[in-house]
Amino acid sequence: MNISEASNNSGSVTEFILLGFPCRREIQILLFVIFSLIYLLTLMGNTSIICTVWSSRKLHTPMYILLANFSFLEICYVSSDVPKMLTNIISQTKSISFAGCLLQFYFFFSMCATEGYFLSAMSFDRFLAICRPLHYPTIMTHHLCAQLVVSCWVGGFLSILIPAILMSRVPFCGPNIIDHFFCDLGPLLALSCAPVPKTTLTCATVSSLIISITFLYILGSYTLVLCAVLWVPAVSSRNKAFSTCASHFLVVSLFYGSVMVMYVSPGSRSHPGTQKFVTLFYCMATPFFNPLIYSLRNKDMKDALKKVLGAPSNEISKNTEK
Repeated sequence: MNISEASNNSGSVTEFILLGFPCRREIQILLFVIFSLIYLLTLMGNTSIICTVWSSRKLHTPMYILLANFSFLEICYVSSDVPKMLTNIISQTKSISFAGCLLQFYFFFSMCATEGYFLSAMSFDRFLAICRPLHYPTIMTHHLCAQLVVSCWVGGFLSILIPAILMSRVPFCGPNIIDHFFCDLGPLLALSCAPVPKTTLTCATVSSLIISITFLYILGSYTLVLCAVLWVPAVSSRNKAFSTCASHFLVVSLFYGSVMVMYVSPGSRSHPGTQKFVTLFYCMATPFFNPLIYSLRNKDMKDALKKVLGAPSNEISKNTEK
């Protein structure tokens, strides 16, 4: 593999080398097969949720509309870096252009921010449904749901716009080797020719604000939901509320647990191996597990999914009785 520095006439880097997972060829092929399988299953799982919500009129409610948009986000999220990672695993050059690296940085972190906003919107929906059940139909209308969806998408891409612009102005003159499988914030800043304290501070501030504000809001919402559920007299209603909120909070825990280790925990960026493992978890594992969590813990979703897949009606009724 040629890892010489690529420079133009002015001496600035025109491409980066993504080392990815430097190991024996046999291990790289095995990783390629495993990651490809996980990627395909992630696409299939999230696509099945979108198709299920789209085809079942029973699921045309704000909760499932947000879930379908969240599944579409997961498809975009995992596709922002995994295809390039798979290409580099089996490639000899393992390069990415300067513009391609910045675009990958922008889209990946925009998707991360959007995911935080969608998880907040979904927690707001569950708060209204459980803590304000009588007012829920008048507050959480389809119009408000559409506004939340648009706000999450637009807000996610606008939040990372300034950090992306600042990153495009960081001077890179070599070396151009990134010990990672995608253009992450820390490895990119480490390759800067000169100190960029304003860019570093801005990126750290934006990421910390998005993570902390959305997480605290979600935590507060589910705390109020938990208090409300404990006062529900009917056991069946309480169990149903617990099941729905447990699914949401499990997804929140998977996402924020790994993201906080990566971008909030001090010292995590200094270990490339740990960095790759944690990043791999929140960029591949969480999108893979989310469809399983939502479909397996939600009876309405399971019944609708079986109808989409053509399961026999008697089997559906048996599962409904359970």
